[in-house]
Amino acid sequence: MRPRPLAMAATRLLPLMLLLAACAETGPPPVAVTAATAAAPAAIEPPPPEPREFRAAWVATVANIDWPSRPGLAPDVQRAEALALLDRAAAIGLNALILQVRPAGDAFYASTLEPWSEYLTGAQGRAPVPAWDPLAWWVGQAQARGLELHVWFNPFRARHSAAKSPLAAPHLGVRQPSAVRRYGEQLWMDPGEPAAAAHTLAVVADVVRRYDIDGVHIDDYFYPYPVKAGEADLPFPDDAAYARHRQGGGTLSRDDWRRANVDAMVQELHATVRRLKPWVRFGISPFGLGRPDRRPPGMTGFSQYDKLHADVERWLENGWLDYLAPQLYWPIDREGQAFPVLLDYWLAQNRAGRHVWPGLFTSQITRGEPLGPRSWPAQEILDQIALQRARPGAGGHVHFSMAALLQDRDGIATKLQQGAYATPALVPATPWLDDQPPPAPLLRLAGPRVEIQPGAGEAAARWAVWRRVGGRWRFAVLPAVQRSFTLDGADAVAVSAVDRVGNVGARNFVRLP
Repeated sequence: MRPRPLAMAATRLLPLMLLLAACAETGPPPVAVTAATAAAPAAIEPPPPEPREFRAAWVATVANIDWPSRPGLAPDVQRAEALALLDRAAAIGLNALILQVRPAGDAFYASTLEPWSEYLTGAQGRAPVPAWDPLAWWVGQAQARGLELHVWFNPFRARHSAAKSPLAAPHLGVRQPSAVRRYGEQLWMDPGEPAAAAHTLAVVADVVRRYDIDGVHIDDYFYPYPVKAGEADLPFPDDAAYARHRQGGGTLSRDDWRRANVDAMVQELHATVRRLKPWVRFGISPFGLGRPDRRPPGMTGFSQYDKLHADVERWLENGWLDYLAPQLYWPIDREGQAFPVLLDYWLAQNRAGRHVWPGLFTSQITRGEPLGPRSWPAQEILDQIALQRARPGAGGHVHFSMAALLQDRDGIATKLQQGAYATPALVPATPWLDDQPPPAPLLRLAGPRVEIQPGAGEAAARWAVWRRVGGRWRFAVLPAVQRSFTLDGADAVAVSAVDRVGNVGARNFVRLP
């Protein structure tokens, strides 16, 4: 689109207006750039494209892995811990967090469908005192820092082996125990029971409707990881559900029927999120090894296709998700599960062109113990990030988990902040959801600050800001709630709006004399 005459005039006259302002005793009002310009002012090389990379960490609440540090803490202590976590994430250079809000059929938010989590209050079903809604609070705090917040649901686990308190209403195991199975030391919602699938869909839909989140995320717990009974796997007790399938005329083998159950859940979750809020992305973090019949030479190990009944390749090929974060929790040189071999495998499956952002086992970094198979140097993670960046189809990564970054194990957080994350990055755009850029903001120069006024139309989620200092452009990302920034010695600035799915609008420029 061609710039309007008013915009062009504002750009040409701005140096003169600033000079007059500097010479006046009281000075005129701050200079306003009233419309976006399509190009940088003459004689200035425009900024490069905005850096893009998904830089995220999982925040696990099950068994109090990441937050809160233990169950039953006072809400003000829980908030203080979360603030330290959020501040560290922003300082390091992350641009997203994936917060676990449903560890096992429970809730880290106010819900009429599932009970409060014991990992929050100390007993399942016990409400926080004084009352607060952790998820609503996390949403606000993430937005204030320009971080995306994706909410993480465990789709079928009903009770973790580390749980201590009994089930409480309205847990599905209390309301509809016939849909829940005991398996080893855990309880599991049976994916073959329609009531279990419908309940999980209702829970996710409820959160999507009520909270201003950026993503819905599910992990790798579909059918449970096998529990051993002697030398053999303990069978998952779904005889009744499978018998109904056969009695109703179904002809699938039990393994294919189980995979069909999980496929249906994934497809419906994707459709539900898309229907309710088309800008919310749906992501899955499966186990990191591919199905046996597609594996390249050099990949061996556990088959989630056969054991968890997760046909991840099918979901990716059909575009039933917006991003895949396979858990590539092995080092670069591991025989049978080498990180680059696994990453290349998943990229090759991505025929639908979705995001592939590998999960990194950052929590494996040493806490001071000798290095070994279960104790890595920080350099392993830095090298994995470098390998990811060398592959055009891999536009980011996710750290498991935030605790390792918060503790700065082997200096990993410091090294990321000063090295790999030294330049901020926007989350990659998701054009299959929306490819229309937001309107350009209006800029107003007020002394040493630039004030931002949103353009008419779609609201911005954040601002992409370039400052030119010493002839070089420097990039920053600001939250949408921030409406001004300092020049910091810049002789020119460029600002664009960024929408909820990462589209960047036209730049508006201000050049100082």
